Amino acid sequence: MSINRGALIALWLVLALVALALAGPWLNPNTIDALDWSHVAAAPGLANAHWFGTDRLGRDLFVRTLEGTRMSLIVGLVASAVSLAVGVSYGAVCGYFGGRTDYWMMRIIEILSGLPLIFFAIFLTVIFGRSEALLFISIGAVGWLTMARIVRGQTLSVRRQEFIEAAVASGATPGRIIARHIIPNVLGPVIVYATLTVPQIILYESFLSFLGLGVQEPHASLGTLIAEGAVEMQGAPWILLVPGIFLAVLLLCLNLVGDGLRDRLAKEP
Repeated sequence: MSINRGALIALWLVLALVALALAGPWLNPNTIDALDWSHVAAAPGLANAHWFGTDRLGRDLFVRTLEGTRMSLIVGLVASAVSLAVGVSYGAVCGYFGGRTDYWMMRIIEILSGLPLIFFAIFLTVIFGRSEALLFISIGAVGWLTMARIVRGQTLSVRRQEFIEAAVASGATPGRIIARHIIPNVLGPVIVYATLTVPQIILYESFLSFLGLGVQEPHASLGTLIAEGAVEMQGAPWILLVPGIFLAVLLLCLNLVGDGLRDRLAKEP
């Protein structure tokens, strides 16, 4: 079977970005909250180890960008895990039981799909205040809807297989059948979509953080850094360009990895 070289290169780039986000701050003497008043909005260079420059408060952009990359990846992975767990369980129950159960559960999904993410996030922020946990909940609460539809469709197909009928005839409970037979047989499409969900959630988080509804100080995400850089775009464009390039490369590579995984699974018998 041929190897998707683009997806393979993208995978190595993602691993390199993850390693840099984890180990990079240890390579730089500056900390995320250190203020260097002698190098305010300094251009990228070797002075005082400000390799990517500094922002308007003199904070090192290299360290803050890697912190933002790490935070965006954490949000993407955690929220994807939440949407994966909820969506797979919900979709499997819909597809297995069918009938009225499937009808009403799908109507709930349609209602929730009509709620814009931004309004849902604002609503939760007004009630509970701003926090990282709330960010995970608001994104994960919407991200599982498409996953549930995909799993439901796959479950409807698997439900007609003979081994499911044999499990029912042997007296297995619906919960056991779903956990032991349904879910393992729908994992292929689930893994592919989960891979493609991570960049979508990172983009959602960046959008919310850009609007001031996401990660709050003293922490940073790529979205908050881009929001800060947009204000200084004319006088100090590197404050915008550095996190913007990191976000673009990360999203592009994750999407290429997802596409490559989808193509590979589609070719398997």
